[in-house]
Amino acid sequence: MMKGKFKMAEEKLENQQADEQSSEMISFGIIANAGDARSFAFQALDAAKHGDFAQELMKKSEESSTLAHKAQTELLFKEMNGGHTEVNVLLVHSQDHLMTSMLAQELIKELIELYKNK
Repeated sequence: MMKGKFKMAEEKLENQQADEQSSEMISFGIIANAGDARSFAFQALDAAKHGDFAQELMKKSEESSTLAHKAQTELLFKEMNGGHTEVNVLLVHSQDHLMTSMLAQELIKELIELYKNK
């Protein structure tokens, strides 16, 4: 009987550790892709300053942003389906990266339009 309880506790701990590692990997994915999205958007803005309206850079920015957003959506679906994600500094940091990169994209698109109409 004790062996069974010990085994169940051990499995529960292993599952928690796997969930934490999965959450960390998702957080790192969000950070990396959101960072790429922001970088490509600022490269597009720099190109626009010089008359090159670099649509391919904004397209790369949007693709990276989509990857980051998909990773975030994975966490949301997990939560909706009853799984719990431990909120830690890394996860909060990843959300911060995603939101600021999305805001940068929106503003940069508007700035590029201003350069085009100049």
